[in-house]
Amino acid sequence: MFLDVTSLTVNPKVSTSAIAVKPDDGKPRPYSCAICNKRFTTKQNLTVHSRLHTGDLFGCLTCNKWFYTSKLLAHHQETHAKEKRYSCSICQKRFSTQPYLNKHLNVHTDRYKCPECGKHSSSRSNLASHLLTHSGERPFECTVCNMRFKKAGHLSRHSRIHSGLKPYVCHICRKAFYSMERLHAHISVHTGEKPHKCSLCEKAFRTSAHLSRHKRFHTGYKPYKCLQCDMAFSEPAMLETHSRVHTGIKPYNCTQCNKAFRYSQTLRIHMRLHTGEKPYTCLICKKDFTELSSFISHKRRIHSNRRPFHCLYCGKQFKFNTDLKCHVRIHTGSKQFSCRHCSKHFMHCSQLKTHLLLSHNEGTWHTCHICQKKLVSKYNLRLHIQRHEGVKPYACSQCPRRFCTAAEMRYHFWVHSGVKPFCCGFCGKSVAYKRSIISSHKKCAAKWDVPLI
Repeated sequence: MFLDVTSLTVNPKVSTSAIAVKPDDGKPRPYSCAICNKRFTTKQNLTVHSRLHTGDLFGCLTCNKWFYTSKLLAHHQETHAKEKRYSCSICQKRFSTQPYLNKHLNVHTDRYKCPECGKHSSSRSNLASHLLTHSGERPFECTVCNMRFKKAGHLSRHSRIHSGLKPYVCHICRKAFYSMERLHAHISVHTGEKPHKCSLCEKAFRTSAHLSRHKRFHTGYKPYKCLQCDMAFSEPAMLETHSRVHTGIKPYNCTQCNKAFRYSQTLRIHMRLHTGEKPYTCLICKKDFTELSSFISHKRRIHSNRRPFHCLYCGKQFKFNTDLKCHVRIHTGSKQFSCRHCSKHFMHCSQLKTHLLLSHNEGTWHTCHICQKKLVSKYNLRLHIQRHEGVKPYACSQCPRRFCTAAEMRYHFWVHSGVKPFCCGFCGKSVAYKRSIISSHKKCAAKWDVPLI
């Protein structure tokens, strides 16, 4: 593997020298990296670090892991030895080297025991990291966005968000990554290897970290607790992401419109608005989507007849749980959306928004660019424009007719099925459409001189 230094991009708005990697511990660091400005106490440490940028690393031919020094590589390769000669006399766990066993034995002693929860760690550094989960202390602070971290390595990795540095490059597809861990996980995508298997459900994973994270779903263990609210998480990255809800930090900035986002994934999806990229294509109708969630929702709503959500009141079935929740309000009479200007209540949020626009002139009208008609929602505007353009994506399976909406197609299908769900209370006549029963009802009321209520 060779790391392509020329492909590294640095955000011009942020100086890499302004990014704090470690707190000031008073030690002189006269040796500075010419690429990322990281400083070191010895020339040897700088030489080892520079291999990140030059690609002069030592690679394991068995698992594609890479190391700074040949000594670390040699030590790692012992883990691939078929025979694990060293066995723990307490738990029978086996190891390939004596140092690994010696480190493991600390777990069975009180040498590195947590005074808060009693957990045993294998080393002083592991115990120090664990103690931070109880104290909540985050001694390492980013000088750009003031976000704090428990470990210097976490801060160093975070700083690359601001600088744009991605020093770890896949030698197969040239994709670049912020951290070596992400590169290792990515390489297994090419090899297809998933060596780490869950003993409870047989699910396999590419990395041991992914397996450890998965096991917490079985145990329900959530050691990482938010200090601002009662939420707890199974992994520190999830807690770090959640904390932005309280701090308001949005570290990911769009280079096109300067809009800021809390999450990198949200920024990636937003960038597709500028690039026009729609990577998800429906194989049935060839429609393209910018988001995976929209693509999955489209397949379930349009091309699937599966309706797993059942109403307990009437037995009606739905494709989405959100649709079921909206439907249940018909039976319960729940009107949880209230107008702050008057005493009216509504079953659905869309009804409240429509009311605010029509009655209190609050909100934004959506104007058709063709006929200047104003509509109350983006959905209504999209359907309205489809009628101008003659787009009718819903085809009847019994005849050549096509329709703008799925609801129109369902109503039309009653013509073929013979279903007439609406009945006039005066004459008993059954019809297929609601508008027809209203017309019939008015005629009967006028014929028998009965006032309409």
